Amino acid sequence: MSTPATPPRTDVALPVPVVLVDDHHMFRAGVRASLDERVTVVGEAADVDQAATAVRALRPAVVLLDVHLPGGTGGGGAEVVRLCTDLLGETRFLALSVSDAAEDVVAVIRSGARGYVTKNISGADLSGAVVQVAGGDAVFSPRLAGFVLDAFGTAAGEVSVADDELDRLSRREQEVMRLIARGYSYREVAGELFISVKTVETHVSAVLRKLQLSNRYELTRWAAARHIL
Repeated sequence: MSTPATPPRTDVALPVPVVLVDDHHMFRAGVRASLDERVTVVGEAADVDQAATAVRALRPAVVLLDVHLPGGTGGGGAEVVRLCTDLLGETRFLALSVSDAAEDVVAVIRSGARGYVTKNISGADLSGAVVQVAGGDAVFSPRLAGFVLDAFGTAAGEVSVADDELDRLSRREQEVMRLIARGYSYREVAGELFISVKTVETHVSAVLRKLQLSNRYELTRWAAARHIL
């Protein structure tokens, strides 16, 4: 089952200006080509020093940033964010990396980045993530939000506040929702809960309908905001 692209926000000026930071020219070219009309790449950089210079010169709304970069003092993408701390109210950073290691995710978020997505994301979903981050949202690929919640002191599965929306879901729907929000595939959820894939699909459809959400990326953000991953 394919995941639909994140719908664009209506409160962000489009196209969103972006600086693209990655040490591989071919990857930057591929990202540039895959982004849709909601995003415009205004600059590129290949290492920590180039990135900090470009961000200061261009003041983009969003920086798409690999976490493993040469240059600087060896701090990679997190170092770029720290070098631009004074710009964080004007420019937001979205990590785009092949790594889904907890230490990479937590390091760049602690430095001040607003989100972290992995490089298997589609161009449409990446464009949507850029728009969301430009509007002030935090955006994470499935599975990764749990790392951040754990690192910042929120236990997985903890409900910090009573939520009327959560009460709309049955016990089984809540179980499916948590696993889907953490990035499990339908087949993995089925194996975890000892139910069929078709039953998982039915529960996911019900969850999205009851919560008025469009896709699993929105579901991850919804669950992360309520500390219930």
